[in-house]
Amino acid sequence: MFFLANFACVKFHSFLDEPGEKQLIFGMTNAIPPKTSSLAVLVIDENRIRASIIEAGLREAGYHQVTVIQNIDGIARRIAETNPDVIVIDLENPNRDMLENMFQLSRAVKRPVAMFVDKSDEASIEAAVEAGVSAYIVDGLKQERVRPILKMAISRFNAFDRLSRELEEAKGALENRKVIDRAKTLLMKSRGLSEDAAYALMRRTAMDQNRKIIDIAQSLISVAEMFDQGGKP
Repeated sequence: MFFLANFACVKFHSFLDEPGEKQLIFGMTNAIPPKTSSLAVLVIDENRIRASIIEAGLREAGYHQVTVIQNIDGIARRIAETNPDVIVIDLENPNRDMLENMFQLSRAVKRPVAMFVDKSDEASIEAAVEAGVSAYIVDGLKQERVRPILKMAISRFNAFDRLSRELEEAKGALENRKVIDRAKTLLMKSRGLSEDAAYALMRRTAMDQNRKIIDIAQSLISVAEMFDQGGKP
């Protein structure tokens, strides 16, 4: 049975379900080229046999750029060297410290991460979600499942990345609006202009100087703050 999660868990039936097997998949996600066959996949697995299962599943699915790392010492450097598009981490029997190290890695790499573990608990599952693990699979390592799980991890990563960027853009637009409104107020008070006239003046100045209106607004505020502090422009 599968569970998907961003900030909450939603139970659903999947074509991957098989009777008698238990799986958890959690998603937090960020942008990947559409052609899966061109993706570079890094597999991190200290168990040679389990690593071979994942690698076989990837190559069978058309992922030919596969690198397997079995020694996690200096893993950050190795990731920088291989520069993968997607990372698959397999932890056969992880302890809490190992999980935390992998979660920290997930936060840092800014890539889709699919993580296989043989066992887990509620705290680890929540930590995986918070760390941005795109797919967190408990007791579900099978060759035929590698491809759909990887595709889901990439999809959820991209979806979350898009939402994150849209949120940041919205926040930036709101902050810019606050700055522009403050600059308009300063012009209205100092020059006795209406709100529309103050905005038109900033807009015209921005066009004349080939600058953004937010830059003009910030300059006006900086000059006003200098005067307030007794300085000279």
